[in-house]
Amino acid sequence: MDKDLRIKSHVFSDGVMRAPNRAMLRAVGVSDDDFKKPMIGVASTWSEVTPCNIHIDDLARQAKEGAREAGGVPLIFNTITVSDGISMGTQGMRYSLPSRDLIGDSIETVVGAENLDGLVAIGGCDKNIPGCMIAIANAQVPAVFVYGGTIAPGSLNGKDIDLVSVFEGVGKHNNGAINDEELRQIECSACPGAGSCGGMYTANTMASAIEAIGMSLPGSSSNPAESPEKSKDCVKAGKAVYRLLEKGIYPKDIMTKEAFENAITVVMALGGSTNAILHLLAIAHAVEVDLTIEDFNRIQAKTPHLADLKPSGKYVMQDLHRVGGVQAVMKLLYEHGYLHGDCLTVTGKTVAENMQEAPSLQEGQEIIMPFETPKRKDGPLIVLKGNLAPSGAVAKVSGVKVSRHVGPARVFNTEKEATEAVMNNKINEGDVLVIRYVGPKGGPGMPEMLSISAILVGKGLGEKVALLTDGRFSGGTHGLVVGHIAPEAQDGGPIAFLQEGDMVTIDSNKKEISFAVSDQEITERKKQWTAPPLYKKGVLGKYAHNVSCSSLGAITDYLNK
Repeated sequence: MDKDLRIKSHVFSDGVMRAPNRAMLRAVGVSDDDFKKPMIGVASTWSEVTPCNIHIDDLARQAKEGAREAGGVPLIFNTITVSDGISMGTQGMRYSLPSRDLIGDSIETVVGAENLDGLVAIGGCDKNIPGCMIAIANAQVPAVFVYGGTIAPGSLNGKDIDLVSVFEGVGKHNNGAINDEELRQIECSACPGAGSCGGMYTANTMASAIEAIGMSLPGSSSNPAESPEKSKDCVKAGKAVYRLLEKGIYPKDIMTKEAFENAITVVMALGGSTNAILHLLAIAHAVEVDLTIEDFNRIQAKTPHLADLKPSGKYVMQDLHRVGGVQAVMKLLYEHGYLHGDCLTVTGKTVAENMQEAPSLQEGQEIIMPFETPKRKDGPLIVLKGNLAPSGAVAKVSGVKVSRHVGPARVFNTEKEATEAVMNNKINEGDVLVIRYVGPKGGPGMPEMLSISAILVGKGLGEKVALLTDGRFSGGTHGLVVGHIAPEAQDGGPIAFLQEGDMVTIDSNKKEISFAVSDQEITERKKQWTAPPLYKKGVLGKYAHNVSCSSLGAITDYLNK
């Protein structure tokens, strides 16, 4: 063992007062020699409730083996996961975003309570990844994140399909474009095995962002779930944590402001999920990096969108893996001057040093566009502001041809009511469909609106009807949609005072979202408004009373409220 390797001696010293600690550890297989080694936790998000995490028990054992081979004493422990795709469109979706903080808190609790020296955290579904990263930031022990990997695309009639194809199929079915059996075929073919949703949706977006930050091993974010490479990722991660302990490298040394800028750049180039803004803000808060939504617009303005990936494009993460993966994209961006090369990573090397070993994109590939002919000359994730969202709102404009929409507000206080209106053909071309009181506090839990947005696309209204909400959208959402409107309705944000028929303007070029109502009229409407009571029961009640505004990342430990 390296003489400079730091072990928490207050736990593993030979003092007689530590005999009870050692006695309990002996019962789980720790030997005399092991007490001289660092204890490395392996946080597993294994679960049978979702294909994203069904295989992670095997991956955790691989990480354990790697840590043991390196000279550590690895201990696996578990945390929860929920499936966004399964809870979508139901009341269960309110638990999705709160689960991020539950995951983070639970991992931090085990690392702190058991005095672990290092950590490998393995996540698969959307909230696992930021949850693991929040834990890593707060626990502040040497750590590596491992992504469980992407699912393979489904196949139907010779074409690749995925989970979003099913949601859009519901809209087509409602419109009479497909019959019951055709919808069932889509349902049965969309998800063929283990792994997270295949497009550049939230899980793959966040995995790519964490690799860009430097907290996961190079190449690991794009390795598929069911692949030999993914098992190797985990073994290497176990060994990498031991090296970080030897070198004294901590998460705060890696997760700097420049590292977050690298992550935002990669997310913009790949056309990632709007949820990246929410989660990167939360992770930055945990590691005490001053990141704001203005930083996203600053980087958006200068970063081209290069990737032809779903939901707005053609390809999936497994296709990107075949042509070089996220490392090849990072190498391209680095060579063109878009990344900070001096940022440290979990390899112990800088981004620039890692890029020397990174593959280049395959010749002739069509997934990543050349800089000369990008999908879009600037990034597809835009923060909008105006009298409807003074603290900001988020739009994803990749593949959207409409840059300005002006239309009458059609206002609903629940997703269910809005969905019924769409399914009953009561929403018309040109309308601005508004779903409010579904923010972090009002939901509570800021549910995603993939179901209704996909139905609009399936009915051919994806760019003919604007959809606005103080809730969120799935990474699989595309079309004319704006989410994260802040302040939210529950907090008395202007969206609470929007009335049926008010004319709303969304302008992505000007980064503006507003409604044609004077400040005086808004003030008068506010006088007549009373906030609905906050939810009080259980997890959602605790969340509603502690969560911050979405413009701050919907964090639950913001002390200056």
